[in-house]
Amino acid sequence: MRTEPKCQTLSSRAVIWLDAPVTKLKIVSGGQTGADRAALDWAMAHGVPHGGWCPQGRLAEDGPIDRKYHLKETPSSDYAERTEWNVRDSDGTVIFSIAEELTGGSLATAHFTRVHGKPCLYLSRKTKNPAAKLRAFIVQHRINVLNVAGPRASSEPEVGDWVKQMLSQAASGRNQ
Repeated sequence: MRTEPKCQTLSSRAVIWLDAPVTKLKIVSGGQTGADRAALDWAMAHGVPHGGWCPQGRLAEDGPIDRKYHLKETPSSDYAERTEWNVRDSDGTVIFSIAEELTGGSLATAHFTRVHGKPCLYLSRKTKNPAAKLRAFIVQHRINVLNVAGPRASSEPEVGDWVKQMLSQAASGRNQ
């Protein structure tokens, strides 16, 4: 049975283009491999402020998260706590996934967006015009702090490259 995420989906016609790239955006994530880390790497490479919460001990599946990432540690080593705090402290969340169904931490992220009443956008590889939808989501909800979430690299090895590609396209106004 397919689990439907309770995140917003925008029609393919809901495209809002700006004359300039988004300039006030800050990217936050939990620093896990995969989608989280890719978003932080993208932000650093493009001069976009970044941050967020990570578990105590800077836990990630590949060992402690490098200090080059401007992450604060939660009091607990529980991944769910950092997930909730990143949702709580952001203006909205985008969840990226190669797969069509949310699982694990991505499903928990969607849950926390409902708990905290925060806008959420779920983008899978099957989503039509994902970069345009991301850009419209950011503009529509006036997002200054964007929480980026999704599977870890061991679950979806391709997700990191796709996240970087979508963030670049959304920031520049290019569409896929």
